[in-house]
Amino acid sequence: MFIMSNAYDIHALEPEELFSETAIVIDTKSGDILYEKDSDRKMYPASITKIVTAIIAIEDGDLQEIVTVSKNARNQDGSRVYLLEGEQLTLEKLLLGLMINSGNDAGTAIAEHFDRSERAFAKRMNTFVKEKIGTEDTNFTNPHGLFHPDHVTTAKDMAKITNYAMKNDTFREIVGTKVIDWVGEGWETTLYNHHRLLWDYEGTTGVKNGYVPESGHTLVTSAQKNGMELIAVTMNASSKYYSYYDTMALLDYGFQNFTTEMINKGQLLADAMGQEYMLAKNIYVAKQEDDSIKLAVSKDKQLVVQIGNEEKIKEDVLVEQKKNDLNPVPSKNTNVSASIELQVEKESNFITIVLVFIGLCMIILIVSVFQKKRRRKKMQERYTHSIAYSRRSRN
Repeated sequence: MFIMSNAYDIHALEPEELFSETAIVIDTKSGDILYEKDSDRKMYPASITKIVTAIIAIEDGDLQEIVTVSKNARNQDGSRVYLLEGEQLTLEKLLLGLMINSGNDAGTAIAEHFDRSERAFAKRMNTFVKEKIGTEDTNFTNPHGLFHPDHVTTAKDMAKITNYAMKNDTFREIVGTKVIDWVGEGWETTLYNHHRLLWDYEGTTGVKNGYVPESGHTLVTSAQKNGMELIAVTMNASSKYYSYYDTMALLDYGFQNFTTEMINKGQLLADAMGQEYMLAKNIYVAKQEDDSIKLAVSKDKQLVVQIGNEEKIKEDVLVEQKKNDLNPVPSKNTNVSASIELQVEKESNFITIVLVFIGLCMIILIVSVFQKKRRRKKMQERYTHSIAYSRRSRN
């Protein structure tokens, strides 16, 4: 498999070179699409459906609560962990059986535990992915991925769903588990994760593979290298080896051609009318080495990030600023600048006070000299008058 990956020309990656019918690779921090092939086309997902079942169970349930297995779950088709009717086990253990061994019986038991039926749980799944994650072309009819003509999704939606789920530490730990000992009432064995890239591709952190005849081989994979994390989704490959081949090629392409950069909050931007906006939170962008990054404000008051020749919209990150409320988040540089300005202002005020004091002293001195001259002149006039008066008196 590694020989195949190394022979793949990542710099000339084109849709027709992938064996999978649809595919996508995204950067997890920014959500930016690095490469895609027909990623909006509706497809049958098979067992990658279980990603949704697992994250719902983690968020909405208590992992230590006890689940009782029904006859319906016991008799579920496809891959199983061989649960027995009436068997009781924790929700956490069911999730391990669901994600590591792809147990369809575990998926049914989870669905019935929450909503009494697969159909009711499927409604919960659809509401969850649309309202919490923002999927557009996904509809689930069951918790495990067994074929149904209305059970569909897209590579793009599955990338969004997985990116959301991988932010949950419990989910991340479960899907990254390679091996566990399974001790159940009907089966004791060692379970090995069905996702082979956990062993065969350095940096892989999860998440799920799938197969039914109608869907072909589907695969969702997350991997980390050099501080960057990617998610690749491939759908409808004719063999599992082709799905692994395509996934490694997509991950190689992303890691070798892109980096993730952060744009700090606090920056001020103006729209075409001169209205100013502030970047309210840090955002991430995925870029190639020679790409420049430019920021602008759209007519809809959303941030437009131009990366090279491509424009991407980042929603709900701008805050409109009033003229008397322009207060970007201070950085170390702005704090130093503010400190210098305050010091200059204090020095300026001190100089002004000194100059005023000197001016007052000069005025007082001038007035004092003038008054002394007046007093001296008056004394001379009095002396002159007294002499004159004395002479008149003698005569």
